[in-house]
Amino acid sequence: MLQVKLVIGSTREGRAADLVAPWLIRALKTRDDFELEVLDLRDWELPMFQETFATIGDMHNPTFSSPTVKEWNTRIDSADAFVFLTPEYNHSLPAVLKNAIDSVFVTFGFRNKPSVCVAYSGGLTGGSRAPEHLAQIALEAEMVPLRNNVLLPFIGEAFDEAGEPKNPITNLALSILLDDLSWWGEALKSARTSGVLPPAMFRQMAAQTAAAAAEAIAEDL
Repeated sequence: MLQVKLVIGSTREGRAADLVAPWLIRALKTRDDFELEVLDLRDWELPMFQETFATIGDMHNPTFSSPTVKEWNTRIDSADAFVFLTPEYNHSLPAVLKNAIDSVFVTFGFRNKPSVCVAYSGGLTGGSRAPEHLAQIALEAEMVPLRNNVLLPFIGEAFDEAGEPKNPITNLALSILLDDLSWWGEALKSARTSGVLPPAMFRQMAAQTAAAAAEAIAEDL
């Protein structure tokens, strides 16, 4: 079973995420291949990113700048796959969501794990620019962002009184998204179990250290 984290990426008062989240959570909970944990950023008082190698302490057991950041890293690291629920703000994603992703520092908790996005907006585009930017950020965090996302335009009118999407295509799009997430989640989980390469930055640092040591030896000869 895959450990799936649903990250709710909006925190402001009156957020439309509260229209979408119940429907999305119901769909995730009907899957017998997922074990769901909801990570609502309203519940995480993450400081604006301030982690450095000076704040984390022991690389093998980082303390970070606060216990909240440490616990956030632990929760993210325990996941096999991610679903991001986000609005589009100014053709991108909310700053709080970017900050939450940035705060996963040196633990590489997102690494080699798939991610998908359910985005919404009050206009016609359905928040389409948010997943585009999120995919770029996900790649740098070494996630595997998947192609298919769910877009919800005119979010104030998108759901009926029962909390179900008025457009039947929306449920189909979500089903496809979750099937993709399951396939990639299992594939990458199996790959991680078989062994992974060290993060590129560590390999680069090791190579640079080795090169500097070799140069020092050569100068002594």
